[in-house]
Amino acid sequence: MFKSYRVGTLFGIPLRLDITFLLILPVFAWIIGVQVGDVAVLLNDGFGTDIDPDALTAGQTPWVLGFVAAVSLFACVTLHELGHSVVAMAFGYEVESITLWLLGGIARPAELPRNWVHELSISVAGPAVNVVIVAASAILVALVPFGDVVLFLILYLALLNVALAVFNMLPAFPLDGGRVLRALLARNQSYVRATRQAAAVGKGFAVVLGLVGLLAFNPILIAIALFVYIAAASETRQMLLDAAFEGVAIEEVMTPADELATVEADLSIATLLDLMLESRHIGYPVTDDGEFVGLVTLEDVQSTERTEGVVGTVMTPREELTTVTPGTEVMDAFQLLGENDIGRLPVVSEESEQLLGIVTRTDLMRTFRIVTQQERLGPEAAAPDTA
Repeated sequence: MFKSYRVGTLFGIPLRLDITFLLILPVFAWIIGVQVGDVAVLLNDGFGTDIDPDALTAGQTPWVLGFVAAVSLFACVTLHELGHSVVAMAFGYEVESITLWLLGGIARPAELPRNWVHELSISVAGPAVNVVIVAASAILVALVPFGDVVLFLILYLALLNVALAVFNMLPAFPLDGGRVLRALLARNQSYVRATRQAAAVGKGFAVVLGLVGLLAFNPILIAIALFVYIAAASETRQMLLDAAFEGVAIEEVMTPADELATVEADLSIATLLDLMLESRHIGYPVTDDGEFVGLVTLEDVQSTERTEGVVGTVMTPREELTTVTPGTEVMDAFQLLGENDIGRLPVVSEESEQLLGIVTRTDLMRTFRIVTQQERLGPEAAAPDTA
């Protein structure tokens, strides 16, 4: 997704509109408006109604209908995502936001559920909302004699909600049906393996859908296929990261302070460059009379045009550094590295801000690879008990 804008809250959940939503809404309105007459005929054939297509295609009526139907469709998508979110919150999960974008809506949980019952319930809640909307539409139409325009809108939105429920329940991860599949697979195996299997099904579905889209010259199908494939791969990586770092403390990942090579603040820049060349390290904690005062990297040196001077003049001072404490979750540290586009995080004491160690992107990825390999090999990969 691209840049999004917050437009309000629903049940305390921020509602955001992605820039692609603002671009696609008029396109959807135009497509619906063009098809109003043909859709009216299909509704008459399917439901035995007598909607007058001519009344819907006169003047500006089809374009007004198209706009109202497009807005109503995204309102239904919002309710769909709200269904997921309300059930997630009932299980104690925080929902960061609901975002409407090019291909519908996305509810962003602060953490992925690792309980199969929770995920199953959360996943079916969205399509269940669409089913409720369809049922309410049927009751409304049966009880109230509407005119052509309103009747068309209600029946058309009912059909769209049927399509939303059916499409989302396809067993193609990360669609709702794919999450149901993962939840069922996770009943008797790890969530990581269940995610891999569900993602493989999702990717296969995406490939087939993409081929159909290419053969039919349908850009919407191609876009959905790309989204499913990329999202399946992305969530698999996220689940692997969560599993790899679950229960792993910063102390287990970082390089302790007593093993770190440090440089003094009064060291010349020329000597620092020689040290970097000799040791093949491009980042050092900086000390002044034994006290941690900052961090210097090759990027810091490259940002200055001077070769004379000392480390203290080019380093990043301690107060400007992004740091973590021993109590920081490893996944939080991983996210900080990505969000701030940095390669290392000093680990400091909460009380004295004394340097306890440094955790780098390399440290985290090494841990990730090791734990992932253990997961692949299974319990037999654990060291034998020699006691």
